[in-house]
Amino acid sequence: MSDSSSRLVQPEARPDDRLDQALRPRHLNEVIGQDQVKENLSILISAARKRNEPLDHVLFYGPPGLGKTTFAHVLANEMGVNIKITAGPAVERAGDLAAILTNLHAGDILFIDEIHRLGKTVEEVLYPAMEDFALDIVIGKGPSARSIRLKLPRFSVIGATTRLALVSAPLRARFGAVYRLDYYELQPMCIIVQRAAQILKVPADQGGIEEIARRARGTPRVALRLLRRVRDFAQVRADGIINREVAREALNLLNVDPLGLDDVDRRVLNTVIEKYGGGPVGLNTIAASIGEEADTIMDVVEPYLLQLGFLDRTPQGRVATRLAYEHLGIAFPGDHRQPTLFDASNSE
Repeated sequence: MSDSSSRLVQPEARPDDRLDQALRPRHLNEVIGQDQVKENLSILISAARKRNEPLDHVLFYGPPGLGKTTFAHVLANEMGVNIKITAGPAVERAGDLAAILTNLHAGDILFIDEIHRLGKTVEEVLYPAMEDFALDIVIGKGPSARSIRLKLPRFSVIGATTRLALVSAPLRARFGAVYRLDYYELQPMCIIVQRAAQILKVPADQGGIEEIARRARGTPRVALRLLRRVRDFAQVRADGIINREVAREALNLLNVDPLGLDDVDRRVLNTVIEKYGGGPVGLNTIAASIGEEADTIMDVVEPYLLQLGFLDRTPQGRVATRLAYEHLGIAFPGDHRQPTLFDASNSE
């Protein structure tokens, strides 16, 4: 299997992304893009302040790298409260969650990343904590065991997930506000890259900024990563100044094409088109053909290809569209071709 974590356009966080924290907006009016979500959050914050209450529980979902964690920090800053950060896989036992909850103060925010990966026993502890602000603890064992209920201060849970369907219905129902974050349009992406370049003191003209933004897959995390790599290239090869030609040359060298596709994306499309006649072809067959995990293709590669209109999901499997053929410079066979079914039973 190849190591997809080394991909430059990978939307999940990587160790070198730690510098991005300094570039994060701290307040709602500094957030760029996601206008509908921002407007809804503004109302949520204002209402909570007027009532002098903690925020309602909020769940963010959508592809990785779009700002779910950033929005959690912004909400904490806007409310003037502390934020405690954890992740679903890190909370292995109910006792781990109980320890976190008992250390919260009134109004605090508990941010749970990858909330869909919480265990069932942990969720059972979280339900009464979110609903009644209470913690049920069993003391002792056997016939002498007894249950006591500890009152918790009123706090807010902010959850983040890339797989909303995997969040259990009872847990989803306990969030008062659920918001989807979508890929960013080109104009907000340009503003994000320009702001980051100014903070990093990187000289860049509008052409260079647009070139980086266009290839960032509508994902701020990817844009900031590309900016850092182009900055390195410009300092070594172009006197430190980023213009369109410098950005284009740097990103071509990094194997990121004008639409932000990298080698893994092109291998997926080429596999569907060249090995399987454009599809339909099942996900597991594609994964085996290119040496990637099926979950990686479904969660990381496919969403952007679907967004571009390069792939279609059908009941029989994945199908490459005319746009994918055109982008790769391959002649589209036309609608007269009768597709052959490959791995149709495993197309989900």
